[in-house]
Amino acid sequence: MTMTVSEAAERVGLTAYTLRWYEQEGLVEPVDRDSAGRRRYSDQDVGWLVLLTRLRRTGMPVRDMRRYAELARQGDRTLGARRALFEAHRDRVLARIAELEEDLEVLNYKIDVYGKMERELQ
Repeated sequence: MTMTVSEAAERVGLTAYTLRWYEQEGLVEPVDRDSAGRRRYSDQDVGWLVLLTRLRRTGMPVRDMRRYAELARQGDRTLGARRALFEAHRDRVLARIAELEEDLEVLNYKIDVYGKMERELQ
């Protein structure tokens, strides 16, 4: 079973325009088309798109996503390079999580301070 560009976009949470852009940027291999020339996405295509959206959502630059796609197309001989790319990205994600946890501590502190001040005024 295959999906139209709109169905695939909805399933992965992107716009049809973004899916087409991903294809133009080389992040997605050209997908199959039906007899009328319309894109038809397979479950495998959608799985790849889900991975790309996760990478993007975690802040991976498009150039790194493109590099990953190129490596994946080259097959198993690039496993080490793909792992290294993901490890470097994981390190950036973990650093960002640590920053967000620090930011959250400040927010929680301010919320507590304002709550105490409001209670004192009552």
